[in-house]
Amino acid sequence: MNILGIETSCDETAAAVVRDGHTVLSNIVYTQIAHHRPYGGVVPEIASRKHVEHLPEVITEAVTASGIGWDDLDAIAVTRGPGLASSLLVGLAGAKGLAIRLNIPLIGINHLEGHIYSIFLDHPDMPPASLCPFLALIVSGGHTCFIQVNGIGNYTLLGRTIDDAAGEAFDKGANLLGLGYPGGPAIDKAARSGNPEFVTFPRGFVRKLQARMPGLIPRNCVSFSGLKTALLYYIKDHPLGSGSAADVNNLAASYQEAIVDTLTQRASHVSESAKVFAVVGGVSLNKRLRETMAAMVGKRRLRLILAAPHYCTDNAAMIAGVAFHKWESRHPLDQALDMDADPNLGIGE
Repeated sequence: MNILGIETSCDETAAAVVRDGHTVLSNIVYTQIAHHRPYGGVVPEIASRKHVEHLPEVITEAVTASGIGWDDLDAIAVTRGPGLASSLLVGLAGAKGLAIRLNIPLIGINHLEGHIYSIFLDHPDMPPASLCPFLALIVSGGHTCFIQVNGIGNYTLLGRTIDDAAGEAFDKGANLLGLGYPGGPAIDKAARSGNPEFVTFPRGFVRKLQARMPGLIPRNCVSFSGLKTALLYYIKDHPLGSGSAADVNNLAASYQEAIVDTLTQRASHVSESAKVFAVVGGVSLNKRLRETMAAMVGKRRLRLILAAPHYCTDNAAMIAGVAFHKWESRHPLDQALDMDADPNLGIGE
């Protein structure tokens, strides 16, 4: 079964063709980083306009690169949430129009579910049923959450950030340090020449949850807004003058260590009864995070699974992959053409 995936949840315009849920025939991503860099973060208006401009060519390139024809597509999968409303609407509108034109089914997919599925791409020898249940940490620019994966479409939210996502914390920290955007790769690079013990920044452990997040255990949740504030006040008290590259690197290393240590300690707690632990999302590319997670699972004798680097950031292959299993398990899809974008779509909804 050949499925065309479309992903426009944030600032990546992506399309891919995936066969039988795991064989990636094509995976095209148009990145908008250059358009958002002057603003230090994603500007929703710019993101949606760039999706409108580039989605047709990205879809066409994905089908052409796949080596199959339009008539060989069996279904279209599209991200319907969560994400930026204006960006989601562009992908959803394009997917609906194309599904009607080709007279094939349309399947709406949760973006978070796609990230979880990314570990299975290009691994026909590792079907989801062979790992479930397992624990997944989704860590990206917009999301940081711990999910128990009972099966495709069956998830339990165990914990999450109560404010900033880890990727957002990296972006804001890099902006304060003058390292540019995107912040994750910039801090990762600077930190390699710095001392992680230069400053002891606060770890974002949560002791009490607000009423707006019922059902979650505080010990399973994290917070990064206080960390960002701590960096801000440190820089105010210790201004970064000219020729302070060493100080920037040391601060980057210390700031990164606080984020990574927070995630690793929480992961160690949440994964107490797990046998398999997966880390997915763009921040999973962080070198230090990979090192600490590998050390943690080694002590706990868990199996650590990471997605291939080109499937960690937002892409459409993960969306098409999930869709195959949705179709195969006969999830209700008959109202797909009537669905709307849902910027706040929760995992499993």
